[in-house]
Amino acid sequence: MRTYDNPVIPGFHPDPSVCRVGEDYYLVCSSFEYFPGVPLFHSRDLVHWRQIGNVLDRPGQLELPDDTPASGGVYAPTIRHHDGRFHMITTDAGGKGNFLVTADRPEGPWSDPVPIELPGIDPDLAWDDDGNCWCAVAGCQVARIDPLTGKVLEGPFPLWSGTGLRDPEAPHLYRIGEWWYLIVAEGGTALGHGVSAARARSPRGPWEPAPGNPLLTHRGTGLPVQCTGHADLVEAADGTWWMVLLGTRPRGYFPEFHVLGRETFLAPVEWVDGWPRVGPVRERHPAPAAWHPVEPPPVRDDFDAGTPAPYWISPRSRPEGSWSLSERPGWLRLTATGDSLDRPGYTFLGRRQQHPDCRAATLVDPGAGRAGLSVRMDEAHHYDIEVCGGAVSVVARIGPVRQRLAEHPVPPGPVMLAVDIRATRARPLTTATGGPDTVAFQVEGPDGVVRLAELDGRYLSTQVATGFTGRVIGMYVTEGRADFDWFDYGLGDPGGAVG
Repeated sequence: MRTYDNPVIPGFHPDPSVCRVGEDYYLVCSSFEYFPGVPLFHSRDLVHWRQIGNVLDRPGQLELPDDTPASGGVYAPTIRHHDGRFHMITTDAGGKGNFLVTADRPEGPWSDPVPIELPGIDPDLAWDDDGNCWCAVAGCQVARIDPLTGKVLEGPFPLWSGTGLRDPEAPHLYRIGEWWYLIVAEGGTALGHGVSAARARSPRGPWEPAPGNPLLTHRGTGLPVQCTGHADLVEAADGTWWMVLLGTRPRGYFPEFHVLGRETFLAPVEWVDGWPRVGPVRERHPAPAAWHPVEPPPVRDDFDAGTPAPYWISPRSRPEGSWSLSERPGWLRLTATGDSLDRPGYTFLGRRQQHPDCRAATLVDPGAGRAGLSVRMDEAHHYDIEVCGGAVSVVARIGPVRQRLAEHPVPPGPVMLAVDIRATRARPLTTATGGPDTVAFQVEGPDGVVRLAELDGRYLSTQVATGFTGRVIGMYVTEGRADFDWFDYGLGDPGGAVG
């Protein structure tokens, strides 16, 4: 039997929403304080996903000022296809609130934002048989809106708000047969997370809760996937039903830590007595009937394209003057816009860490600047290896503490910097060795490979840093300018894992 592995989109890709157009599937995720916003993926089988862009890819669509807090920004998008056009609705938390963008093609261009007059977060879109557009938000409320202007035409009406657990959110409405179905997340997006359902004859209600609620939760279990929730349903081209949802993969000693953020998982759905039913989300499931593997994304970027690949992200903004792929062909040039990774406004170009065991490396020519490679959660939680003034050093920022841990001389010119991350395998007996992984930094030069520092990964975890994101590994400049010849990201050696 053909099977697929979960998560289907690993790494910090939370709050997934999916729609189908013919035999093609499109999925979006939250991006929070990162620019460009709302990564967009395409698949032919719900298992193999390729990022084809970002919905909010220009400053006119997404303006996140430097005082946007970590885990602020863009929350919980919903993507839908109606009347030949793609619609994406989301929330700029602390900014413009709910807004809608549209496109004829998923690759874009996507329109400028249309503000939605309905307050709340986690907005959803659904259309009835008369062409009316309904928008639901966490809370839970629903209103009939004009998607062209964002005006509320009717309502809002109260929605079913779950079984009584905290934080009813992520509402999604579906017209299936003679019923309107509503699924919501509740219990908070941590270990108490779950998915529940209700149905009604109209979006106005009244709502009847599903007798088997919750449809899905892993709370109180020892399953390797935790925090399951914030789900969206989709009917496949063959008539089968599936659920995309977020989950985490914690590791280490009690209470365990997750470092990759909340990831996108896939689970099969059955309909029993008029209600959806989904079992536990496992690391391996029987695969959908459609099976269309795609070429895996390249692990190496030689910076030969005219624009950065869609997986490259930057905190809050990416000013035009901060990067160039043309000033030195075949190299990425970064120019400093801030003097420290400890405060917003710096130049950083990174990609999500997507695997528990991985290795990232780059060849950097620092010139007279200060540049390096960082593993980042936020401004108060990051590990860096940087080169400046003829020396490579490792710096750790953990909350209020910033410390330079190691230093090694290097000659002028390009130098290779690398970070090697290895996950903890066995359950340790003491908290002293109980972190989720080890983050090691090394430099390669005339002396060969020099390992400068090995750091406990727990301090770059959600449990320590807090927030809704995961690790991002990237290149930065905090003084002058520097050129990067390539960036390589690949799987590490699980056999060398600690524990």
